[in-house]
Amino acid sequence: MSVNPSFWRGKKVFMTGHTGFKGAWLAVWLRRMGADVTGYALRPPAASNLFELCNLDELVPTVFGDVRDSQSLEKAVGQADPDVVFHLAARPLVRASYDKPRETFEVNVVGTVNMLEALRLAAGTRAVSRPRAFVNVTTDKVYDNRDWAWGYRENDALGGYDPYSGSKACSELVTASYRSSFWNPSSYSEHLTSLATARAGNVIGGGDWAADRLVPDAVRALQSGKAMKVRYPMAIRPWQHVLEPLSGYLMLAERLVEDGPRFGESWNFGPDSSDVRTVKEVLGLMGDCIGSHSFYELEPSNANPHEAGLLKLDCSKANRQLRWTSKWSLDTTVRKVLDWYDAYERQEVMLAFCERQIDEYLNGWRDPVCGS
Repeated sequence: MSVNPSFWRGKKVFMTGHTGFKGAWLAVWLRRMGADVTGYALRPPAASNLFELCNLDELVPTVFGDVRDSQSLEKAVGQADPDVVFHLAARPLVRASYDKPRETFEVNVVGTVNMLEALRLAAGTRAVSRPRAFVNVTTDKVYDNRDWAWGYRENDALGGYDPYSGSKACSELVTASYRSSFWNPSSYSEHLTSLATARAGNVIGGGDWAADRLVPDAVRALQSGKAMKVRYPMAIRPWQHVLEPLSGYLMLAERLVEDGPRFGESWNFGPDSSDVRTVKEVLGLMGDCIGSHSFYELEPSNANPHEAGLLKLDCSKANRQLRWTSKWSLDTTVRKVLDWYDAYERQEVMLAFCERQIDEYLNGWRDPVCGS
């Protein structure tokens, strides 16, 4: 089973965080299917960013604002009157959360409260006439990580060693509280609104230029000729192409609209267990693709703040109930990512290139393995 383009044609979608890497990819995909997308987000960085590269600043009606600004957010949601909301706005990095813990909690927790309040207040201004879905995009780091060898399931305990992980776990609890208090599945016929949270693994893809993320740092190292410093080479993560979890979010939203009480829960979206690899292995695959392994060097691990050593997701629930599965192996993912940056260097039309990669993903296209 896959994303249903006909479902999205004409659907009114409200997105937060669509100027970010993952949000911009989702906006491109939604527009390609004919959705009526409205975005609410901070302005993208002045340097290269996927939002502007894909002309989304011209194609998607946007309110530039902070999710901590409740009045602005409430006005935007009320005007959009959405069928589906994707909440992606967040402070997204573990390392940065140590430097700005207060801001991280404010954006990731209070921002979620403000988004849900905006949706609740908008619901009170009109008669219930059609289903609505809310998908809060969190992270695989919401779990109380014990460095287990097996994957975490949706009913495992939440936790959060660092401010980023803790704030995202709080965002999960906020969503659950609003679901129980204001949109309880037992009274679905009265409100027709369903809330779900989506927990994805480590996402990589073209168009990401964020600092302190593996692929952008590697691309910068390759472009500059100066070796990147790798902080945690043996850290094990569930790596996946950005289109993998996005397909899960879209399929989840479809099910929420069609059968909200059954699907208003938390969901894991991660890769096959064979693609849960170390940082060093991912860099090795990149090196195989470009024919060089001299673009990185290792740092002493004791020089860096704590990050989990092992993190895996059990996605059997999404596999079974949503019929969602990952499509691209890590080898194919790395090839697709490097292809995107090659296209960018060749100054291709990046909106068209992103749409082509989405089509290849939907059609099951696989490139030859690097080094073969």
